[in-house]
Amino acid sequence: MTLLTGDHLTERSATLRGLVDEIDPRARILLAVFYAVVVVSLSSLHALTGAMAASLTLLALSPMPAGRTLRRMVAVDGFIVAMLVMLPFSVPGEAMFTLWGLAASWQGLWQAVEIALTANAVVLALMVLVGSLEPVTLGHALHALKCPEALVHLMMFTIRYIEVLRDEYARLRTSMKVRGFRPRSTWHTYRSYGYLVGMMLVRALERSERILVAMKCRGFQGRIILLEEFRLSPRDVVFAVVVIGVCAALVGLEAVYGAA
Repeated sequence: MTLLTGDHLTERSATLRGLVDEIDPRARILLAVFYAVVVVSLSSLHALTGAMAASLTLLALSPMPAGRTLRRMVAVDGFIVAMLVMLPFSVPGEAMFTLWGLAASWQGLWQAVEIALTANAVVLALMVLVGSLEPVTLGHALHALKCPEALVHLMMFTIRYIEVLRDEYARLRTSMKVRGFRPRSTWHTYRSYGYLVGMMLVRALERSERILVAMKCRGFQGRIILLEEFRLSPRDVVFAVVVIGVCAALVGLEAVYGAA
């Protein structure tokens, strides 16, 4: 019998944490879509709790830092908080308590919890499976899945130049502040923001024309040229079978507890 030392356990833990990154990007995209469709179709709290546990397991199997990823989830939960507050008062049912003459129902609270679990489980799984892919890898995987090339090009350039446009916006805002601009609720402020947006669009158009000329000079003909082909490995097949099995288990929980 082989005993696992601390070093062996650490090495195995690190291997498991990088498991998701080693899966074929095409499989990750397809499994993410399949998983999201299954989770959205669930309604029982037991099945949705299982889906949230499955998403957290995916996070544990990825190299993404758990703390930072969960903090990014707070941005999504910010929209859900308003729903959690409003739904109990807007859905009729058995009253929990009454506030200023408005009755809060248990049915509304359960609906809010169901929506919160669904949103968090789906968003977390998408962040782990798809959000951790490099933009170029994601574009190549979508192209390999026969997505329209024009949409793939648009997505890749959008991701690539969002930061460039943000820097351009920051420079324009700095120049406005240097010239004494202070935002107020006046027509001058509204016109200034309109000029800012217009200048952003003009500079974005000029930059896109320069990029197109540079790409044509390098031989770009509207086709994505892959330096290597994606290949499914036995590990990809096992991972896909496990994810599909988890989805089947969630559907089983829905069938058992949803009917109840």
